[in-house]
Amino acid sequence: MDPTMCQELLTFLTPETRADLKSQALEYILGLSGTREGRQTLCTAGSALLPVLLDLTLDASPAVIQDAYHVMVNLTSDSVIHQALLQNIPTLLPTLLERLRDPACVYADFACTALCNLSREEDTCRSVLGALHVEGMDHLLHMVSNPKYNPTARLEYLSPLICNLTQLPEGRTFILDRTRCIVQRLLPYTHSVSSTVRRGGVVGTLRNCCFNHRDHSWLLGEDVDLLPFLLLPLAGGEEYSEEEMETLPPDLQYLPEDKQRESDPDIRKMLIESIQLLCATPEGRRIVKQRGSYLIMRSLHSWETETDVRIACEKLVQVLISDEPAPGLENLLEVNIPAEVEEKLKLLDEEDEKAQQHTEGTSKENKVTI
Repeated sequence: MDPTMCQELLTFLTPETRADLKSQALEYILGLSGTREGRQTLCTAGSALLPVLLDLTLDASPAVIQDAYHVMVNLTSDSVIHQALLQNIPTLLPTLLERLRDPACVYADFACTALCNLSREEDTCRSVLGALHVEGMDHLLHMVSNPKYNPTARLEYLSPLICNLTQLPEGRTFILDRTRCIVQRLLPYTHSVSSTVRRGGVVGTLRNCCFNHRDHSWLLGEDVDLLPFLLLPLAGGEEYSEEEMETLPPDLQYLPEDKQRESDPDIRKMLIESIQLLCATPEGRRIVKQRGSYLIMRSLHSWETETDVRIACEKLVQVLISDEPAPGLENLLEVNIPAEVEEKLKLLDEEDEKAQQHTEGTSKENKVTI
């Protein structure tokens, strides 16, 4: 797009322009935003259009508003241009956050999706978190706990947005603030939400929080009691002996024969990885082992058909049945592995996954973003 074309498009996007002409101009821009090359063009040669596109989300025509939001969602889907977007549209984050939190905004879903896109990468995630402040973060958690907060919007990507924010230590610190009871409010959504997207966002948030090993005793203790909420979605209706049953948390005892496991393999994998992270410390391993986790993992492994989930299950089982690490290696999240050893372990993991006909796994633990 040359400067002349950009200027021509701008003349069709003024408030005084007829709605049909604006729609035609936006249709062309929407097509551009659907490709990586087009998005980069809009952020460079067409950068003057970007603030105007945000202004068009307040247009009098609903069709124009919807197309403008669609362009914004397409643009934010490309992490390569995130910084350029924030630089060219200084009001982008506060505007999107304001509309997301407006219970009467009929376009809140678009704002939520765009913010979720922008928070995937660490740099722009930090910008989103900075624009939120403590009050804004608290408001988002209030919205998650109130599904009817906005009667005109589903806000499917609200919990994935929060999950993305917890890739940062500051985001996890807020969620794990013991005076706010945030984690406790999220726990029921690990299995009671019908939406896979929302459920996955909550489980991803909890998994990210499990990287804070200093909070493991609190997370596993009476104040939170996280483990049963991680195990329950992984449990089926298998029968256990009375002796085995007594080792399980009360909520996992005598489940009905038709008890269904979590249907989404990615969420099952995140649940398993959360438990494995809780096994990073000696106290965490002791609690996880004592509460029948091995029984649930054993049954899950027999049932599981997804290769990468089975691998995650096997890694956790290996921790559960192994002896305690040598002195000085008790905290698995603080063990410094030499680069050459880590590379060898990575190659071994890749060979193991290939042997099991799996091509999409990763051997490195990363914080979840959605």
